[in-house]
Amino acid sequence: MRAAPTASRSVIQLADVYKSFGAKKVLQGFSMEVVEGETMVIIGYSGSGKSVAIKHIVGLLEPDSGSVKVDGQEVPALDRRSLYELRSQIGYVFQFAALFDSLSIGENVSMGLRKQGKLSAPEIDARVAEVLDLVDLPNVQDKFPAELSGGMRKRVGLARAIALRPKYILYDEPTTGLDPVTSAVIDELMIRMREKLGVTSIVITHDMRSAYRVGTRIAMLFEGRIRQVGTVDEIRNTTDPVVRQFVEGRADLETDAPRGA
Repeated sequence: MRAAPTASRSVIQLADVYKSFGAKKVLQGFSMEVVEGETMVIIGYSGSGKSVAIKHIVGLLEPDSGSVKVDGQEVPALDRRSLYELRSQIGYVFQFAALFDSLSIGENVSMGLRKQGKLSAPEIDARVAEVLDLVDLPNVQDKFPAELSGGMRKRVGLARAIALRPKYILYDEPTTGLDPVTSAVIDELMIRMREKLGVTSIVITHDMRSAYRVGTRIAMLFEGRIRQVGTVDEIRNTTDPVVRQFVEGRADLETDAPRGA
């Protein structure tokens, strides 16, 4: 069991965020604060808007109304240059790794570094080797994604995310499609990123074993807003019927909670 962090400085703040796509209302007053050094896990039914919420943090989406701040900066108000600078501080681990099949592992991991243009070629090669070693994948630079297992590709995606040495990492369903052993490996790597690199993280997951293992706090998104947020113990022992049904994975509905899409 990992205790909640003692740091109290909020570094990511979403306040009363509303977002709709046509007639479909997704976020309806979503509010959440993430404090420095913690791993906030967002749980919720499929289609409830978890990915939509975190895309606001990197400016991939803009709210219809409400506030989205990172390090005190109002994200929707940033100009293009400031938004790129912010994004360089945020690593994004996609659900299915999102590697380019035609590029080697080394080329995939170094994409952001080359685009940034701050390091020489030897420095980039050294950084790629460093981050691949950090995710326990040494000497795979010359391989291609098709040569790796699903779990290994996820680890490459994580290596790519940390290559720019970000302050924040956003994980979108990092253990989806993985067996329990491989999922546990990914969980340990997420914990390692927090403990060794000191990054602040947000993790989207349906996997409650993973949520309990990696989270310092857990928030449930339901009907467009946060239903409950608390420590692992508080969520594990919740008395809220909607949250309890979800975390226990029960099919006998005590509420009108949706089954997901």
